[in-house]
Amino acid sequence: MDVFTQISGWLPMLSASADAAAQTADPPNALEQIIGWLPVLFKATGTTLGLTVTAVLTALVISVFLALGKISRRKIISFPATAYVFFFRGTPLLMQLFFVYYTLPLIVPAFTINDRFTAAYIAFSLNVAAYLAEIIRAAIQSIDKGQMEAAVSLGLSYGQAMRLVVIPQAYRRMIPPVCNEFVMVLKDTSLVSIIALTDLTFQTKMIASNKASALVYIPAMGIYLILTAVFTIAFNRLEKKLSVYE
Repeated sequence: MDVFTQISGWLPMLSASADAAAQTADPPNALEQIIGWLPVLFKATGTTLGLTVTAVLTALVISVFLALGKISRRKIISFPATAYVFFFRGTPLLMQLFFVYYTLPLIVPAFTINDRFTAAYIAFSLNVAAYLAEIIRAAIQSIDKGQMEAAVSLGLSYGQAMRLVVIPQAYRRMIPPVCNEFVMVLKDTSLVSIIALTDLTFQTKMIASNKASALVYIPAMGIYLILTAVFTIAFNRLEKKLSVYE
């Protein structure tokens, strides 16, 4: 019994020693913290990339019709297209995001959007379409008018001339500004953190808040920088490749 009594007396001392050792253990250094955060940040980066790509692709489709509408001679077509571009270029993207996610359901309950990604996708697509429409319009109007006149004189309709003659020449001139717009949208997606969509910026803020460490902004900025650099290099190569055919 004496042995068991002695062991029982040692247990509290061992427990206290373990607690003291845990308290005096060195906290993980900065590099270990950053490496530990990377998997979560990479997962959030997928949301950022997904939103950017889907929004820009959708905006490209919408912007073609807006650009053709703006240069149309029919007021019934040109006026709505011009008004659309004016509205979305003249109001902040953040306000448009708030409107789609918060205000629109109050006006039309049927348009309530519970999914944050969908709300961000709609707001970004509509906004980016206005900017791309101006890019496409400028590219089309930069083509010499003689090209259109020659196509029409050969018996092509206006639509055929646009599709077969003007736009194939104009799209090469669209590439640089469209690529720049893509990179801008990639960075602007950080605004969706305001509606709590778990993108790279929102996840970074959550880690900084939960872990009480601002070190997380270092890898986050690094990821944004790498993404921007990769797409910029890819777009520059595409631009050089297309310029060969000018």
